[in-house]
Amino acid sequence: MLIEILLFLLMGIIAGIITGLIPGIHINLIGAFLITISASFLFSIPSVFLVVFISSMAITHTFLDFIPSVFLGCPDTDTELAILPGHQLLKKGQGYEAIMLTAYGSLMAVILLIVISFPSIILISKAYDIIKNLIPYFLILASITLISLEKKKISAIIVFIITGILGLIVLNLEIKEPLLPLLTGLFGSSMLILSIKNKTKIPKQNIKDIKPPKLFKPLLGALIASPLCSFLPGMGSGQAAIIGNIISKTNRKGFLVLLGATNTLVMGFSFISLYVISKARTGAAVAIKEIINSLSLEVLILILTTIIISGILSFFLTKKIAKITSKKINKINYTFLSLTTLIVLISLVITISGFLGLIILFISTITGIFCISFPIRRVNMMGCLLLPVIILYFL
Repeated sequence: MLIEILLFLLMGIIAGIITGLIPGIHINLIGAFLITISASFLFSIPSVFLVVFISSMAITHTFLDFIPSVFLGCPDTDTELAILPGHQLLKKGQGYEAIMLTAYGSLMAVILLIVISFPSIILISKAYDIIKNLIPYFLILASITLISLEKKKISAIIVFIITGILGLIVLNLEIKEPLLPLLTGLFGSSMLILSIKNKTKIPKQNIKDIKPPKLFKPLLGALIASPLCSFLPGMGSGQAAIIGNIISKTNRKGFLVLLGATNTLVMGFSFISLYVISKARTGAAVAIKEIINSLSLEVLILILTTIIISGILSFFLTKKIAKITSKKINKINYTFLSLTTLIVLISLVITISGFLGLIILFISTITGIFCISFPIRRVNMMGCLLLPVIILYFL
């Protein structure tokens, strides 16, 4: 039993490396794919092994997905905020440092998560009953806050409404896994196409080990903001990171630490929320809920153990891969990589969501390209989930 668990943990880490390094591949996409094939191809595998695989893959992904965000400029919905500070360092030849700052944040988040996990269970169980009726108002407040932080507020409102309307339409269609083509188009294929078009040249990178950064303020912001996603559907780590930076203002490098910590904490809290309130807030949590139905305390402890092991290993893997990438980045044919990824995404959408999914992917990709043209944070495109959820609560 132990050997099998370790085997699936290592397989999850390998899968997380792959999903993290391929631009446009989001963990939610993998979760949707696992749900689709679990009923047929994975029926003979004990559910506990699949849970270990998914949780280790998800945590590893939160470490590795900053590498394409910083070096290739193609983030997913959880790392798009890393583009600006990460690229500022990349242009100075400090891309490796940018990635390691997020890795330190993620590593400390794993340790912090283990320390506060059981107090969080008590806090969430008591707090959720109190605030669950206020959720739509918190979502409205969070949306207004994110928009108010933009210099181009009208542009942010336009993007929020356009993507929100698109989300409303798509989520009311009779289609399997509607979020797959919707989010893939808005945050994946749209940025892949633009990255192919731009043909960005990357300068030679300096590779030197950095000292552990100052962690208190970034971790404080991440710790306060990340649990919001445990309560608020439609909220992701991008929104949590912005809120965390408001709570605990930090500099550019500190913000990268905060992003790494928030990305990992949100994923970890999603498993805790699944246990406490039976609500899945991430694709990985949704996949586990579909596979195991009810999450017991024993399984949660197994997940937390998986998180600490895969998190520590992922830190050193990120460090090694970031060094290799920094040395080889000028030799990578990013256009070919992007085209290959685009073909894979289209194939997955057709396989899982059918021809209607392909149409949604096309429309959401065009919408994503249009919205990216505005000089605002791409996190505002999460209106595709926030607006439908807000409206749903008032119906």
